[in-house]
Amino acid sequence: MTCYHCTLRGGTSPPAGKVLQQMASISLESGAAQLGVELTNEQRRALLAHLDLVDEWNTRFNLTAIRDRGQQITKHLLDSLTVRPWLRGEHIADIGSGAGFPGIPLAIVEPARRFALIESTGKKCRFLETVRDELALANIDVLQARAELSRPEVRYETVVARAVGPLEDLVRYAAPLLAGGGRLLAMKGRHPGAELAFGRELAPRHTPHRIIHRNSIPTLEAHRFRHRPV
Repeated sequence: MTCYHCTLRGGTSPPAGKVLQQMASISLESGAAQLGVELTNEQRRALLAHLDLVDEWNTRFNLTAIRDRGQQITKHLLDSLTVRPWLRGEHIADIGSGAGFPGIPLAIVEPARRFALIESTGKKCRFLETVRDELALANIDVLQARAELSRPEVRYETVVARAVGPLEDLVRYAAPLLAGGGRLLAMKGRHPGAELAFGRELAPRHTPHRIIHRNSIPTLEAHRFRHRPV
């Protein structure tokens, strides 16, 4: 875990806030590189600006319990980027987007793809719209809807969800959103194990294959499991 603490001796010390910003930027760049993501300066600034907006709005209502910037980088930004290699197609949906993870970080590093952030809570939708507008992310659409009731005109090649309920329910919600041959990426903190025992009532076409990917998250002694029905 990255700890943002330093001691400056002698000479003229830069403002503490600037030092912390520089350290956060270095930590993010290093962690992303370990994931195979080479960030531009603009992308790095946008990712950290997203966290700044999370902190600002967190004073109004609860977006995340994680307040430490080092942990935010690891558990929000880098965790979001771990799913990037398995994105498929041009149209991606992030269901239950909340504070915008993983949808916004993915949209920042994948500007050629279009991301729909699907969120049922009005206040969180307003936050997502603010991030989109302030960071000028033209490839993001914010949709206020419950995922299970959403019926898009154009279905998505990839649907991604982070910590959104039991896997069986997620498959039910996501299946109507997926285009033919689409991919559901379920980000799970623990190996889904028993959750893979879907009930017989689930149509076989929803889960023809189940593949588990185990990903290490840079600077964190933890792993993220990707359940990928394809």
